[in-house]
Amino acid sequence: MLFCLLGLVFLLIKTLGFGSRTYFSRPDGSEKKGIWYAFTSGMMPWVKESAKKHLPTYITGVLFHVGIFTAMLFLVIKILAIGYPDWILTPIRILFIVSISAGIGLLIKRMVKPEMTVISCVDDYISNLTVTAFIMGALAATFSDSLLFLFYLIAIGMFLYIPLGKIRHCFFFFYTRILFGRFFGRRGIFPRRSVKI
Repeated sequence: MLFCLLGLVFLLIKTLGFGSRTYFSRPDGSEKKGIWYAFTSGMMPWVKESAKKHLPTYITGVLFHVGIFTAMLFLVIKILAIGYPDWILTPIRILFIVSISAGIGLLIKRMVKPEMTVISCVDDYISNLTVTAFIMGALAATFSDSLLFLFYLIAIGMFLYIPLGKIRHCFFFFYTRILFGRFFGRRGIFPRRSVKI
């Protein structure tokens, strides 16, 4: 985890090395409102053309990522030995199974659709398999503490890979959405204003 964090901070510092952009025009909107939009209504599928045209893929991706974050939370709970009621394991297991299915579905789509295959690289497949294996490890650990070692082993591999591969978008997603919101919020493009005729 420490290696992962240091690696991500190093990459962040590298991006800051490009310097800040100087704006010469006056602001036509609000950076704060732009950032708020980027993390709220700007995330909805109907405002993103790629998501709106591929709604099943969007929903599958959401389910996949919910499972990832739940597995991450489960890892923290296990490491810190935080207690939890047994009844909560059943919905968590169902979520993990749905999330694993979503990850495998997205992987198959990438492999069989020519328009996806042509823009894919080895890292796309490794990232998907790594995270899917992480969720599988979390699912296994819900059944027996004897499988915690396997879960931890997969987690270690994932954390070592995060700064090196595309999984690092889990960190840079928030950073880029802030930049997106600041830039287009300042220009008054987002959030969209109502046009009065």
